[in-house]
Amino acid sequence: MKDYVIVTDSSCDLMPDFLAQCDVISVPLTVKFDEDQESFGNYDMPFNQFYDRMRKGSVAKTSAVNVESFKQAFLPLLKAGRDILYIGFSSGLSTTVNSGAMAAAELMEEFPECKIVTADTLSASAGLGLLVYLTVQKKKNGASLEQAAKFVEDTRMKICHWFTVDDLVYLKRGGRVSATAAFFGGVLNIKPVLHVDNDGHLINMIKARGRKASIKVLADKYGELALDRQNGTVFISHGDCLDEAKQLAEQLKDRYGVKVRLISYIGPVIGSHSGPGTIALFFVGRER
Repeated sequence: MKDYVIVTDSSCDLMPDFLAQCDVISVPLTVKFDEDQESFGNYDMPFNQFYDRMRKGSVAKTSAVNVESFKQAFLPLLKAGRDILYIGFSSGLSTTVNSGAMAAAELMEEFPECKIVTADTLSASAGLGLLVYLTVQKKKNGASLEQAAKFVEDTRMKICHWFTVDDLVYLKRGGRVSATAAFFGGVLNIKPVLHVDNDGHLINMIKARGRKASIKVLADKYGELALDRQNGTVFISHGDCLDEAKQLAEQLKDRYGVKVRLISYIGPVIGSHSGPGTIALFFVGRER
């Protein structure tokens, strides 16, 4: 069986050392604050510093990976005779995965003996990271490129993304809620609970009154949807609110007996849109 490499992008919110342990290569999206001249990658600025700047009013904007950047990432692997499985950011939220597919098509003309498969996961943040991690386990157990790609296709609609935000202003900037909803949400202490739907879009699902209630909703959704409530693989990511992420992990353990596999920061690429104080829960469910 020919060797292949799993490639993802930095919207997966997995830290470089974790990716290295999984033998996964990440292609960077970039972020830029309005007042700065230079863009930076997901891991180039300390996460707490990034969120502190957002709390002080700085506005961050993101840029997708372009075709040329993908070609630069793929080319050394192809020259080494390795095939590629690119597991990418939701096409419902970014053009990144489309750029990856375009780069793959161009390079396979140049390297007809090699294969590049691109997979639109319709997932984001550590939901994408969870699918990458699960695919790595399949590869470690001997799955071929084709088998790993089929696993991604078969599993992506079961990757549940449930999250709550602390301040609606960031969703308002991204057009996810109206200015009126953001204003009254702040006045009434409304904390929306959202998920990523089957088209890879962010959908506002539940309005919880207060932070504790919104975190409880996340735990409730796990109990409602999880495929294996006690032994499933669970990731939590957070926007610089580690203590509350740990509280969610404790709720899951106390209520369902499940141990959270990974608690990670939401990096700047995703955090630019969700803001500080976001808590997100990812797991494999019967459906999204």
